[in-house]
Amino acid sequence: MMREPVVLTVTQLNTYLKSQFESDENLSHVFITGEISNFTDHYRSGHLYFSLKDERCVVRAVMFARNAARLRFRPADGMKVLARGRVGVYEVSGQYQLYVEDLQPEGLGALNLAFEQLKAKLQKEGLFDAGRKKPLPKFPGSIGVVTSPTGAAVHDILTILERRYPLAQVVFCPVQVQGELAAPQIANALHRINRLKCADVIILGRGGGSLEDLWPFNEEGVARAVADSSIPVVSAVGHETDFTICDFVADLRAPTPSAAAELTVPDQTELLGGIRAQRYRLQNAMSAKLAEARGLLAPLAESRALRNPLEPVELRRVQVDRLLENLTASVRGKTDRAREQLANASGRLNALSPLAVLSRGYAAVFRETGETVSKAQEVRIHDKICVRMADGSLACTVNDKKSEAGAGAYESKNDV
Repeated sequence: MMREPVVLTVTQLNTYLKSQFESDENLSHVFITGEISNFTDHYRSGHLYFSLKDERCVVRAVMFARNAARLRFRPADGMKVLARGRVGVYEVSGQYQLYVEDLQPEGLGALNLAFEQLKAKLQKEGLFDAGRKKPLPKFPGSIGVVTSPTGAAVHDILTILERRYPLAQVVFCPVQVQGELAAPQIANALHRINRLKCADVIILGRGGGSLEDLWPFNEEGVARAVADSSIPVVSAVGHETDFTICDFVADLRAPTPSAAAELTVPDQTELLGGIRAQRYRLQNAMSAKLAEARGLLAPLAESRALRNPLEPVELRRVQVDRLLENLTASVRGKTDRAREQLANASGRLNALSPLAVLSRGYAAVFRETGETVSKAQEVRIHDKICVRMADGSLACTVNDKKSEAGAGAYESKNDV
């Protein structure tokens, strides 16, 4: 007897198939190897969509954001990988697909692949170029140290800095150097030291360890913080054979934290030795210069001028004395001749002087205004006149006057 057929909706069919896939233990935990194709990671959700293929077949795959965030490398088309996950059905499209929970590259490990991928990316951007490397200060006043507060690296760094160059001040910024919190702490410490400008150079490092232990120094955020630092950074991560992305980006790579401390500061012993050598060379140069000066001075000291330095002065003094005598005699002669000439002129002048005439009994008459009266007719009766004689003057009033012309020229004070 035939069974009556069951009519299902598309949703019911897809839901049934999904339940069958999920109930099959063989499909709940599978490992699939294949080549990635059609890789897509641009969705804001953070999910990764791609396909895995081999020579004959293809299966669609999706990796949710919570699992993709744990990847150490960046998947790409053509990459051969080993995927771990479960097989299920996407009800909306009715397609079965692989839900990937973990992804590992075949051959090269995930961390090694991530290292090479980030190295190639940053190198292409020019972050490893020698032209952008900053020189370290020759005599740093302060040194920033970014490392773990409990590891051996900080002890080695501080001990060597104190021994080699105790003048420098150490600005210690403790951080975790492994684990999930290490990378953001390291990047924040570098940004903070640059923002505060509290160091002339920065030592970034830790002791040795596995690739997983050193991985925070391979994170892109830490590498860019080192590249963006305006303060020179010395990278000292792990042992001499260990290399991290920070080593390539930093301004100087040191093989160990101890070596970083030695490369960052000068050795005070060498500095003191250099100062002593400079002082010795300076003393020798000064001695040679003094000997040369003495050699030049010796013949000069034997010269006549230095043996009797006052002789030129004495000769000049004799010349001055002679010149002074000649000058005195010349002045005396000129003075005598001038005195004689003055006496002759004085005699002649005295002979012509009115005073000499007055001394012989004559007198000079002047008006009150000082004008000379030379004729009797120039004055009138009652005029005030001054009669100057040899030994003094007389103030007179004219009462009478007469002319030497004869009788009849007489004028009395009674005449009008």
